Amino acid sequence: MTFEEIKRVLRTKKVGIAGAGGLGSNCAAALVRSGIGTLVIADFDLVTESNLNRQFYFRDQLGMLKTNALEANLHRIDPGVKLEMVSEKLTAENIPQVFSSCDLIVEAFDLADQKEILIAAVSEKMPSTPLVIGLGIAGYGMNETIHCRKTGNLYVCGDEVSETSDDLPPLAPRVGIVANMQANVVMELLLSEK
Repeated sequence: MTFEEIKRVLRTKKVGIAGAGGLGSNCAAALVRSGIGTLVIADFDLVTESNLNRQFYFRDQLGMLKTNALEANLHRIDPGVKLEMVSEKLTAENIPQVFSSCDLIVEAFDLADQKEILIAAVSEKMPSTPLVIGLGIAGYGMNETIHCRKTGNLYVCGDEVSETSDDLPPLAPRVGIVANMQANVVMELLLSEK
C-alpha cells in the first residue's frame, strides 16, 4: 500500500488511548503522523517536569492538563486530526462509555492496578475490541527482550518483566520503542481490516 492508500484507510478509523504519559503521548504522535482519523485520549493528570524525559510534552506546558497539552501538540502535527480528549480518571464503570465507538484501544497506564481495571473492563464489556497494552518498559538497553505477544484480542508490547523503580526508571528510548511498537500493532490491525 502507498502512504496515500494507508492514510485513506486510517482516516476512517477511531482509536482509544487510555493514558497520555510516555506510552500514550508517543503512541498518539506516531498514529497522527501515520494518518489516523480520530483519537479518543483519556487522562486526568498534569504535565510535570519529571515527565519531560520520556513524554511528548514541552517545558512551557508544565502544569497543564496532559489532555490539553497533547491536543495542542498533536494538532501541530496534523491540524485535521479529530481528537476527543477526556480529562477524567478511567474507571471500570466509564471505560466502556469512553471507548465505545473505538475500533481498538491502547493501554498506556503507569500503574498495574489501572492496567488490570482496563483489561478486565474491556474483556468483560467489550470482548470483541482489540486491546494493545504496554508491559515492561523500564530502564535502557536490553533491546532483544522487547517483543509483541498476542493472546486472543490482547496484544502485549514490551519485555513483560522490567518494572519501574528508582534504580530502573522509565526513559525515552525504551518507552518510545514500546509506544511505537503499540502504534505499529494498531496500524497492522486497522490496515488488515481494509
